[in-house]
Amino acid sequence: MASFKEIISTLPRRKSWYGDDTFLYQGFWCDTFFIEGLMRAQQNFRSQPSDIVICSAMKTGTTWLKSLTFAIVTRSTFDDSTNPLFNNLSHDCVPLLEVDLAQSSTNRDPKNPLLATHAPYSSLPRSIIDSSCKIVYICRDPKDSFVSLYHFLARFLASKDMKPPALEEAFELFCQGVSSYGPYWDHVLGFWKASLD
Repeated sequence: MASFKEIISTLPRRKSWYGDDTFLYQGFWCDTFFIEGLMRAQQNFRSQPSDIVICSAMKTGTTWLKSLTFAIVTRSTFDDSTNPLFNNLSHDCVPLLEVDLAQSSTNRDPKNPLLATHAPYSSLPRSIIDSSCKIVYICRDPKDSFVSLYHFLARFLASKDMKPPALEEAFELFCQGVSSYGPYWDHVLGFWKASLD
């Protein structure tokens, strides 16, 4: 069997509007940072029926939703003074499938059934789709998501002494679907159609 790096090397690629390579994988553009983790998760992750999977395109309210769901799910585990959200980011409390759980689904806190992903529905590991776990999806007006993503990545690029593309150029690429886990509308529609089934 070919290695993930060999498979990735055969995928269509292009420069993203934020500098890195992005790869067309299963109909969606996936960043260098996420693609191998997504492939590993598809192969290795084993969902439990008690899992609650928070799904979203990037910059659609994921941080907010992670905080809310973590607070609800763990409300009887922590009191107001011991809740980890007081001292940690919600990203530290809710593992990301493509990063934190890509190698194995066993390194999870058994008291926390939450996990998150930016993967489109069609790219979720089969164990999630075939299990009876809950999927919570959040979406946002695409214009708001684009503006939030643009400013987030512009700050990131500035921290690396890189210049972001012109807003108009980034907007055209976003509309063409060339953004993290884009095209945006295909991401939203995949989960919406799955909810109808």
